[in-house]
Amino acid sequence: MLRQAGVPLLFDDEQCHYRIPNTYYLPPTNFTTDEALAVMVLCYELGGDRRMPFYEAAQSAALKFESSLPGRIRERLRGSSDAVRVKLQPGTNNGGHPTVFQQLLGCVASHRSVRILYDSFSDPAPLRLKLSPYRLLFSRRSWYVIGRSALHREVRTFNLARITELEIVNEIFHFPRNFSVERYLRNAWHLIPDGPDQDVIVRFAPLVARNVAEVAWHKTQRVVERQDGSIDFHVCVSGLNEISWWILGYGDQAEVLKPVRLRQMIADRAGKLVELYNGHA
Repeated sequence: MLRQAGVPLLFDDEQCHYRIPNTYYLPPTNFTTDEALAVMVLCYELGGDRRMPFYEAAQSAALKFESSLPGRIRERLRGSSDAVRVKLQPGTNNGGHPTVFQQLLGCVASHRSVRILYDSFSDPAPLRLKLSPYRLLFSRRSWYVIGRSALHREVRTFNLARITELEIVNEIFHFPRNFSVERYLRNAWHLIPDGPDQDVIVRFAPLVARNVAEVAWHKTQRVVERQDGSIDFHVCVSGLNEISWWILGYGDQAEVLKPVRLRQMIADRAGKLVELYNGHA
């Protein structure tokens, strides 16, 4: 059980017994019951998901932490942790590319460039390019690397699951002093700031208005309630493509009031949807 939990064991030939190295343990920490429960629930619930590398290690840490607790407290916490479940959104399975994550993590820390082969969904053929990786980011469903692409000559976002080859280059890049993920993303709806900032107003029907209003979708959002139970959802976004797919997900319960370009974009895609279904009727 100790070995399964990742605890190192050494056999002493002279004393004929097993021992745990003294250097293995960290100094004791006085956790409260709530703190201990939080560590166990989060690590056990999220640690088995291989798309989040740090949480896999956290699950191992939780096993070691639990084994150090007194039996009575361990049983009490185990009963409480079993009563809680955390359900995440479906995500990209990065389990087949753990070395990509580890290599990029090291290159971000050491400011070392890489060459990658990237299977882009928007290009007909895979892209081979040199990348200066600035930051790793986990958002919603996937891990991403943000860095300067020598091919595009600008900072771009790449999904780790689409990197099919990676080679570390013996070249140190200069990290921009004023770079930050927040400044790069600006007011993007999610990850792609593909245009200038634009004010968007979407009217949501009463059926979905409460569902929309109770969620913090974006840092700039503002909700105006209407007498009929509908809401006007105001937001400022950098580019319209990402938010257009979110709006389409609400079907006929959402109407774009502003800007005209986004309204036309939704109308065009809705028209193609009608043609698709009418053609297969």
